[in-house]
Amino acid sequence: MSKKPSTIRIGRRYRANRLSLPYDVLVIGSGIGGLTAAACLAKMGKKVCVLEQHYTAGGFTHSYDRNGYEWDVGVHYIGDMGSSATMGRRLFDYITDGELKWEPMADHFDRIFLGDEHYDLVAGKAEYRNALVKAFPDEEQAIDTYLSYMREVKSGIRLHTLSKVLPGPLASAVANYKARKVPPYFNATTREVLESLTSNQKLIAVLTGQWGDNGLPPAQSSFIIHSMIAQHYMYGGYYPIGGASRMAQTIIPVVQQAGGEVFTYASVEKILVEGKGVTGVRMADGTDIHCPVVISNAGVFNTFESLLDDSVPQKAIYRERLQEVQPSMSSICLYIGLRDTADNLGLPKTNLWIYPSEHYEAELAAFEADPDADFPLVYVSFPSAKDPSFTERYPGRATIEIVAPGPHSWFAAWADKPWGKRGDDYEALKERLSQRLLQSLYEKMPQLEGKVDFYELSTSLSTDYFCRYKNGEIYGLEHTPQRFEQDWLKPKTDIPGLYLTGQDVLTCGVVGAMVGGLLTAIQLGGLKGFGLARKMFL
Repeated sequence: MSKKPSTIRIGRRYRANRLSLPYDVLVIGSGIGGLTAAACLAKMGKKVCVLEQHYTAGGFTHSYDRNGYEWDVGVHYIGDMGSSATMGRRLFDYITDGELKWEPMADHFDRIFLGDEHYDLVAGKAEYRNALVKAFPDEEQAIDTYLSYMREVKSGIRLHTLSKVLPGPLASAVANYKARKVPPYFNATTREVLESLTSNQKLIAVLTGQWGDNGLPPAQSSFIIHSMIAQHYMYGGYYPIGGASRMAQTIIPVVQQAGGEVFTYASVEKILVEGKGVTGVRMADGTDIHCPVVISNAGVFNTFESLLDDSVPQKAIYRERLQEVQPSMSSICLYIGLRDTADNLGLPKTNLWIYPSEHYEAELAAFEADPDADFPLVYVSFPSAKDPSFTERYPGRATIEIVAPGPHSWFAAWADKPWGKRGDDYEALKERLSQRLLQSLYEKMPQLEGKVDFYELSTSLSTDYFCRYKNGEIYGLEHTPQRFEQDWLKPKTDIPGLYLTGQDVLTCGVVGAMVGGLLTAIQLGGLKGFGLARKMFL
């Protein structure tokens, strides 16, 4: 019997004879940042060609199907999608022509386990605050001060974002203004800020219980990224109806309307630079696509270490700058299929964050020293419960995803082996890790034991193979205070015609990467870019 073709492979397969030259802009990578930049530029009348090396478009927003199940690989939930008044929702509506629809999760959208205790984060500004006060009645003042701190940080983030697209003198003026106006805790570590408000470690753990959304525990992360994530989910979590693949499905037609295209199996090997600037890209099949503007959504390490020849004079400068930033965490993810519906199985529309205790950094250090120690974080998501269309598309089935830290060093010995053929010892390691993650699930949801029909584990090598992050980093760059001091992390590079986009421009997360794409389009759009900025930011 022939295998049924996947319905969620998005994009047009690349062939050199399918190119419709000339293009106004080339985009390397079809992650949400690249697709956002492409769609925004298309709405300005630009003919954009997006080149994706994977078999499907979407980057970390793509989905995959296997054995009669479907999973997302990175879109577990998104905030600020309940109202068109939010910039994230306005931007999604803009780049999809309103075709992407959203389903709210449960009001208690995140449940944080600290050992045997658990605490819920509740949707709604007042509800969020009141649930925290109810759980920690002696900490009301600390909670209110914390919430006021985040509101103050929000205005500083706007200035930080604006400075990335302004001309040099104006950007310097905004930076100077920001330095005078932002509070001293703006770019301190998250733990430093919270321990200045309270000594209650369980409260601090609950407030930072979403640290897996940026990949750094509170002692290492900037309060900027913590504030952005916490406020992003203040009104709850949402899931795209039809699954994560609907993002690329609904964006690509907007790119095509202006004559552009999104190609898959389209591996870019080199960014071509001659004389004063960029002249195009060289493909893996040897084809040179000439274009005066190239946007890289491949991440700064790939862009400046792999895609530029050593003869490019600016490369040495960027190599020095790369010493100031580090790749983010790598992870393992267990994709689980069950032969029953989410309702019958009692799967919630609530994410589970499972921690051994409130001592996040100590647990992480113990795990890094001994891989057999408890996972310092286990995140459980129930996509089939979140998506009302799942049962229609996959009757009688349900899915779960479990994510945990998985250092790249665990898997580096097999990095030179081909995907799917890395040997019995690699598969044995994956099986041991899979069983540990399943045990974490059964401890919280014992009714699921014996109900699992299928599971498979992805590792940092999977991330490298499909998304070309060689260390398996899932959030681009670490979101440390030092990262937020790098003024070169912006759309326009020192190489004429070369631009950056995606999560390395601003922050991680779907909306963070989207805003990176928006900033790149604004930078390239001239007066139309200014109009787009007014539409989105004002």
